[in-house]
Amino acid sequence: MDNASIPPVQQPDSTSVAPVSAPNSGGDEISREKEKTRREYEKKYKAGNVVDLVKTIAIVALSLALVTFIGLFAWVISEYNSLNSDVQGKINVAVAKAKDETAAQKEAIFLEREKNPLRTFVGPDDYGQLTFQYPKTWSVYIADSAANGGDFHAYFNPVQVEAVSDDTVNALRVSIVNKAFDVVAAEYQKAMEKKDSNLTMESVTVNGFSANRYTGTIPGTDLSGYIIIFKIRDKTAIVQTDSVLFADDYNKLIETITFIP
Repeated sequence: MDNASIPPVQQPDSTSVAPVSAPNSGGDEISREKEKTRREYEKKYKAGNVVDLVKTIAIVALSLALVTFIGLFAWVISEYNSLNSDVQGKINVAVAKAKDETAAQKEAIFLEREKNPLRTFVGPDDYGQLTFQYPKTWSVYIADSAANGGDFHAYFNPVQVEAVSDDTVNALRVSIVNKAFDVVAAEYQKAMEKKDSNLTMESVTVNGFSANRYTGTIPGTDLSGYIIIFKIRDKTAIVQTDSVLFADDYNKLIETITFIP
């Protein structure tokens, strides 16, 4: 190839080289401002979320506290009403009970006064003239007068005498039987020795004379009361109450017994 056809290599012109541009300081400043704004926004957003969360928690806590308080208040009111009702009920019961007790006491006093003055019972002359005092409110039924020399039986009870049987309750039964004291005492002793018997005996005195007093279930019956037996001439007197409810009247009556031995 002909060297003459090769174009000459041009040397760079130092004067024509473009200068290197300086860093874009304005753009960086804007970027930094944007980043700063973004961070501040995120900070404020996060702070706002925290505040909202705290507010939400506070509202929930206050709501729970309010609900709890309302529940407790309702429970307290209910308990108060229940307690107040219970206390008032107890007061009413106590007042009613006190009134009943007062009425019962007045009735008992009235009935006790009505028994006086006491009446005097006098048995057959031929049977030792057994005598004692008993309440005037009691009625008397003489079933067997011993007019023909048999046993003597009399029954006493408030208002009216109940039909005489082993199952009916009368305040007092008085018998004078044609049996020796030892024979009658042996019969009660035999009853005491039975396996299911709860009858007990103690020695007492009646009108200054020895007597046996039995307490418990009366032989031949389901009644629980008291029995006193004592010798009267050649016979035996049996003075019995069919119920422990008449214990006071019975004991007072026994203290007034007199007879001719």
